[in-house]
Amino acid sequence: MSKTQANIKVAAPENNFGQSGKFVRENQKSLLFIVGAIIALIAIYFIYLKLYLGPREVTATNQMYKAQDFWQQKNWDKAIKGDAGFPGFEKIISDYSNTKAANLAYFYLGTAYLNKGDYRKAIDNLTNYRGDDSMLAAEAFGSTGDAYVELKDYEKAETYFSKAADKAKNKFLSPLYLKKLGLAYEAQKNNKDAAEAYKRIKTEYPESDEARNIDEYIARAEAKQ
Repeated sequence: MSKTQANIKVAAPENNFGQSGKFVRENQKSLLFIVGAIIALIAIYFIYLKLYLGPREVTATNQMYKAQDFWQQKNWDKAIKGDAGFPGFEKIISDYSNTKAANLAYFYLGTAYLNKGDYRKAIDNLTNYRGDDSMLAAEAFGSTGDAYVELKDYEKAETYFSKAADKAKNKFLSPLYLKKLGLAYEAQKNNKDAAEAYKRIKTEYPESDEARNIDEYIARAEAKQ
């Protein structure tokens, strides 16, 4: 390799570095503005959490407890609408959107409407619930499936019962929703999949209450195939 070639190869990185430095110098004000804007946005977000969303969360939680009491008492109307002194779940959702309390209110409101027989409103609210608690999330899926069964939309019911069983992953809820899944399959004369759902109860949750007489359900579904 000649001396000229060596000089060219060494000079190239220096030129690139020089171009990068030149870019920074020429755009220093713009870069500083972008960095400052990002820092400002982060600060605004934390202020929003601490000074706005935090107090709203506390207020919503303090106001919702009475609606939860009505729900426990199965006083569905007052749980939904509230009374003279306390808001119901509908108002909690309306007044305190984006809070964890409002998110939880969707679950309560959906199950209240399910028990009242207003299945469309039950579905609308239950499917709006976004929870980290696997038990509540599974119950929300399962209750949505129940609402679709009442509307005789068995295909959608199957989807939600399957989600509920997989989300729960425990011997209390999963076999319950697998059994409901099997019944939804049977309602559509899909007896093969019904038998498979029932067999999952027998193999995966043999100690559950649903497993006690599941052989009868398996035999019935297999006989119809």
